[in-house]
Amino acid sequence: MKLLTLNTHSLAEPGYEEKKDIFLRAVLEERPDVMALQEVNQTAGGEDVSTVELLASGYMECPDTMPRVGRDNHAFRAAVWLAEKGFPCFWSWIPAKLGYDTYDEGTAVFSRRPILEVNQFYLTGTRDYGNWKTRKALAVKTETENGPGWFFSLHMGWWKDEEEPFLRQWRALSAVTDPLRREGDVWLMGDFNSPAGVREEGYDCIAADGWEDAYALAEEKGGEITVPGVIDGWRNSGEVSGMRMDFIWHGGPAQSSASGGWKVLRAGAIFDGKNRPAVSDHFGVTAEYERRD
Repeated sequence: MKLLTLNTHSLAEPGYEEKKDIFLRAVLEERPDVMALQEVNQTAGGEDVSTVELLASGYMECPDTMPRVGRDNHAFRAAVWLAEKGFPCFWSWIPAKLGYDTYDEGTAVFSRRPILEVNQFYLTGTRDYGNWKTRKALAVKTETENGPGWFFSLHMGWWKDEEEPFLRQWRALSAVTDPLRREGDVWLMGDFNSPAGVREEGYDCIAADGWEDAYALAEEKGGEITVPGVIDGWRNSGEVSGMRMDFIWHGGPAQSSASGGWKVLRAGAIFDGKNRPAVSDHFGVTAEYERRD
């Protein structure tokens, strides 16, 4: 089973159209079973896609919300293009906030297999659509080689944020994920804004709760760095040569051995300018899992 996560930057990324094409051609070649995308946006107030067209693209709505999806929505355009190229996916997207005062910004999940359930909820205390710190989680349940599994697309806040700290968001997330991973496999995928090299903050918090980092367990490791230097949200951190803050974490009921019922064959950065051209200010991560016999 191949997983992919990327903070896409989407329409806010300079050279978006060219980079979108590079990204989609890579997805077509990589053919991930599940793909989690963050900073997936559309122009606020733009032209809407009809419900009929949206559902025909493989879109799965959350049970308690049906957001307007614009024609320039990055996830919608990706779904249509991939289907036209013979790689149809089921997908969902939810907006969380107004990004850069211009875009409806949220997260998306794509699955090759039918989506059985969709869930979305706030990670932050604030639910103000105009507050750039507002964050939501999006999760889908789908079949894996080892039975049903849940896959979360996450864009977390910062450990030291005084208004919406990482730890509070993590507790909100754990209230949902802990019961799920007692029953079956759960993957947390995304931009955690928690560098792996910083001790006693977000990375250590997640690991201490029993989640397992695909890159740390991978038998074959690719590029480690997922952010090349200082980006939005880290501009007061001084000079940084590179950080690993995008992760694929696994949790489940059978974790007496590393990664439970799964082994991680390989993991690493994908759009890092070496493996594939950069398409965002994040490099993204792929991980390939194999079920243990």
